[in-house]
Amino acid sequence: MATSLAMALKENGCAPAAVWSRTIESAALLGNMVGCAYTDDLSSLPDADIVIISVVDSAFNDVARFVTGRYPSSLIMHTAGSIPMDSLREAGASRYGVFYPMQTMSKSNIVPFDNVTIFIEGYDEQTASFIEHLASRLSRKVVRATSEQRRYLHVAAVFACNFPNAVYNMAADILEKNDLPFDAMLPLIDEAARKVHLMSPLAAQTGPAKRKDHNVMASHQAMLDEDLKEIYAMMSSYIMKRM
Repeated sequence: MATSLAMALKENGCAPAAVWSRTIESAALLGNMVGCAYTDDLSSLPDADIVIISVVDSAFNDVARFVTGRYPSSLIMHTAGSIPMDSLREAGASRYGVFYPMQTMSKSNIVPFDNVTIFIEGYDEQTASFIEHLASRLSRKVVRATSEQRRYLHVAAVFACNFPNAVYNMAADILEKNDLPFDAMLPLIDEAARKVHLMSPLAAQTGPAKRKDHNVMASHQAMLDEDLKEIYAMMSSYIMKRM
């Protein structure tokens, strides 16, 4: 998240003044990409009007407490889907908000922000408007969302992104064990994703569970180990009941 966001800010005329990471190697990698100062020492960060915290949830409280002490009058934002905005107030921030891009990101894959929906929140209307303006420089899709709404966004994103990727891994294991290439699945994966741009997931659903083809489902389950058999049965039951 930090890598893609820092690059998006740079490309839209809002380049960070400095970046921090737990390790100097990671800090240097991003700092050199952005063309800014970098450090692994929070106390050495320069003065700033805006500070964005983009760290794993388990590190958030410690980083937030330090940052709010170091920048008592700055606007402090975090990028987490699962952390309430008021966690910044509890850490000591006087001006705070949320800047939450809804996208899967990794250091090795810099994601363009122009088509990413950015969900924002501010502790007051003036702050929310400012964050909304900043987000609009990066993306055409900016939406206000409360901390409670963002919790549901986050869990929905797990279902929409993280779980399907785990299912791809299950498919890859089945194929590998039978000397078949995973890339044969890619056109199928791409078409399934394309369809939900055009119709609802409910309308796009296909397969034996949708058809209630119990003979095929029983045959499939007989081919699987116990873990995959349980997942197959659970997913098939959901499709038959809800889709």
